[in-house]
Amino acid sequence: MGDAEIIPIGTRGRPGRGTGTTPSSAARGLAPGGRPPADRSTGRPTAPRATQDGAHDGWVDEESIGGPRPVEDTAPAAPDAATADSGPEPAAPASEAPDADDAGTATSGTTTADRHPLGAVSPAELMAALTSAAKEVLGPDWEDELARLLAFVRRRLTGDYAVDEYGFDPEVTERFFLTALRPMASKWFRIEVRGIENIPTDSGALIVSNHSGTLPWDGLMTMVTVHDHTGRFVRPLGADLVFRTPLVAQLARMGGATLACSEDADRMLAGGELVGVWPEGFKGLGKPYSERYKLQRFGRGGFVSAALRTRTPIVPLSVVGAEEIYPMLSSMPTLARILGVPYFPVTPLFPWLGPLGMVPLPSKWLMEFGEPVRTDELEEGAADDPMLVFDVTDQVRESIQQTLYRLLMERRSVFGS
Repeated sequence: MGDAEIIPIGTRGRPGRGTGTTPSSAARGLAPGGRPPADRSTGRPTAPRATQDGAHDGWVDEESIGGPRPVEDTAPAAPDAATADSGPEPAAPASEAPDADDAGTATSGTTTADRHPLGAVSPAELMAALTSAAKEVLGPDWEDELARLLAFVRRRLTGDYAVDEYGFDPEVTERFFLTALRPMASKWFRIEVRGIENIPTDSGALIVSNHSGTLPWDGLMTMVTVHDHTGRFVRPLGADLVFRTPLVAQLARMGGATLACSEDADRMLAGGELVGVWPEGFKGLGKPYSERYKLQRFGRGGFVSAALRTRTPIVPLSVVGAEEIYPMLSSMPTLARILGVPYFPVTPLFPWLGPLGMVPLPSKWLMEFGEPVRTDELEEGAADDPMLVFDVTDQVRESIQQTLYRLLMERRSVFGS
């Protein structure tokens, strides 16, 4: 017996049929509304199989139900002569189109607009949502704020802005730096301010404050507090480490800080600026929690010499609350030397919690600006008298220390309101 011709099951044809761009007859019969597969013996389409209720459930091979059945000729009738010249029939109105559930050959399609996330959102709804978001972020006067923001961006792109000889950028400081610090002052530390009237409104002055808290949050809070109450910028005198750190140095310059040297201090005070200085330096900033609110040495009195030379008042500032934001339990001097920093703090949360340990604790702060120390009443050349400089330095230090003790007694709770 010769080799039989092998035809794969379900293909209704020789191998290879139905491949390429044209589907096979079996595949065309499975498609909705497709033409049923033709019988091999008669070449006619197979008849639908009837169910008990008379409905047809699909196309089946006639050989499986007992042979071929006569199929009526379904060729379309010739068009009437009266309508042959009238052209194609107009399409049915949309309201008369068959429903997809009623007609088995109709399918529902999804357009690109339907798949787009904003496909069902009208322009009016989108504009209303953007307007509501702008009011939440920029406030009721969001249109004016947005206009000012766009004007700021334009000036930055065109270079139409000015900085002073120290690199101070007042617009960036007010719009971004102080705006970012303000919630910390009002909501987190809940700063209570006293004696703000002791700061001159239009002339130079030297603000001298105690220093504490492991990180210089007290300097930043002084800047935002003075600006919010007087509208004036505090120009801090920073240590060398600040200006040796790449990114920090640039931000400090933009925020108004300059190097703690007599030349810069003299020029700023003579120019009518509010200059801030923290004479304890890193000795006060990095002292252990057991020595909290005990002032360290104020150096050689360089800040007093600058005030005496420019004949500007000295305003003592006492800050209570900064000692508790990072209770410094100990330090790691070896690691500090490796990193090139004055100290490496160990607190109850740092370094055990990693970056989360750098979040300051929400202690209650009190700031009191004391009675100004007048320098314009002293004789010319007072800055060259070391004993006079020492006496004024000790007077300022003692004023701050006594105010700290008094504020500690008035404070009801470290973290209370």
